[in-house]
Amino acid sequence: MTAPLLHMRGISKHFPPNVQALDDVDLMVRPGEVHCLLGANGAGKSTLLKIIAGAYRQDTGEFELEGRECSFASPQVATRAGISMIYQELDLIPQMTVAENLYLGHAPRRAGFIRKGERRVGARASLDRIGARFGVEDRIESLSLANQQLTAIARSLTLDSRLIIMDEPSAALNAQELDAVFDVIRDLVRDGRSVLYVSHRLHEILEIGDRVTVLRNGRNAGTFSVRDVTERELVDAVVGENRSLVARAEAGQCTATETVALRVENLAGPAGLDVRGLDVRRGEVVGLAGLNGAGRTTLFKCLFGEIPWEGTVSLGGAPFHPRRPRHAIERGVALVPESRKTEGLILNASVYRNAILPYLRGRAAVNHRAVRPQVHAILERLRTRFGALVQPVGSLSGGNQQKVVLAKWSLTGCTMLLLDEPSRGLDVGAKADLYQLVQSFAVQGVAVLVASSELEEIYANCDRIWVLHEGVNTECFDPGSVSCDEIERAMITGRNGSNGH
Repeated sequence: MTAPLLHMRGISKHFPPNVQALDDVDLMVRPGEVHCLLGANGAGKSTLLKIIAGAYRQDTGEFELEGRECSFASPQVATRAGISMIYQELDLIPQMTVAENLYLGHAPRRAGFIRKGERRVGARASLDRIGARFGVEDRIESLSLANQQLTAIARSLTLDSRLIIMDEPSAALNAQELDAVFDVIRDLVRDGRSVLYVSHRLHEILEIGDRVTVLRNGRNAGTFSVRDVTERELVDAVVGENRSLVARAEAGQCTATETVALRVENLAGPAGLDVRGLDVRRGEVVGLAGLNGAGRTTLFKCLFGEIPWEGTVSLGGAPFHPRRPRHAIERGVALVPESRKTEGLILNASVYRNAILPYLRGRAAVNHRAVRPQVHAILERLRTRFGALVQPVGSLSGGNQQKVVLAKWSLTGCTMLLLDEPSRGLDVGAKADLYQLVQSFAVQGVAVLVASSELEEIYANCDRIWVLHEGVNTECFDPGSVSCDEIERAMITGRNGSNGH
């Protein structure tokens, strides 16, 4: 048995106030293997990767690289030790050339000056090793996403990395581009390097992997030889064969009416988005479940007029195809975006100003004396912690900033509410308050479409749940008649079903 390249034992990581991200996790990567890491959203994969790459330090546990105990104080230290991390959101500088990116931070120098000729030769050699056909002087922004992915891999060669971590490398690649990346991975392994490949796509793992470790709820759920494991066994490891059902909320009588508010006959958008036959009725709360990259945020941005799309959609019985967000807002559509700090708030403006932004649209004058008590009441219902309405919203905690984003749509009288990861950063009590507010929108006849990585939340609070898998809505579930496990299996496998819409 070959000695492991990477050996982690009993790794635990806790984040305040009470999040146990990893609990006694083991991971062993052998030299010259593709070791895959699999797990549902929130299973602990990203935390484990960041510990390996030096961005986090474990609270407890042993971490060895080539038999030597280590605990990296920074990503730079991990890089010098031979570990290269290729992030899903590639950390390349678009305005710089390929050669400049390959040697960023470790360019060959003499007397303090960069030796550009030597850098070009080294960059060309690294690109040739992975079969790249673009030039070393090409700018990153001119390359396709697949060639940017190859550039990130080539950079790991200039660093002489022995362990290359790939975090969801296929997220935006087509089949041909992915085949090219797989060919490079096989060459790297033949050269004695190891690859830690992270993906939620089972067919990729079964094609490229040698072994696969599954994480579930921050703990090991098993390590399997890809040659000997079935897809069903991997799904069972991810979901948990004996997990108890998640309790449905005591929601009382469903408020959904027979009137359809939003009907998506067909909607084709970027990154393979292809949604058909999805509708939301007035007074109904519909959940969107899917793994990272499934297309939930892209769908919301299409419906809100931020991203161009083609297809046939109706809102309130009339054709709906917004070209700008203001068109969507004028039709009564509200969006609570996933990235609230960059898309949902003006951080240096006051809490009050942020809360009334949509309300101001189209109004020549506002009676602030009458509106302020309404804003204050809404924020208090969300248990928002703030000193005064005039303080900058950027001075609030992340969770309280999110509550302000949700509160700002309460004044507009919206008829269609899109919630993208609405509970992220909220504590348990605030989450309960949030979904009470969502239900209050529904009681008023608002149609609600909510996307969340927390399947248990939408299972407990939604009337129906659509599963999105790689851009396609594959199946619709009634959470009152199926288990949470069954929905999660559909999220992982992407199977088509015949459940009613």
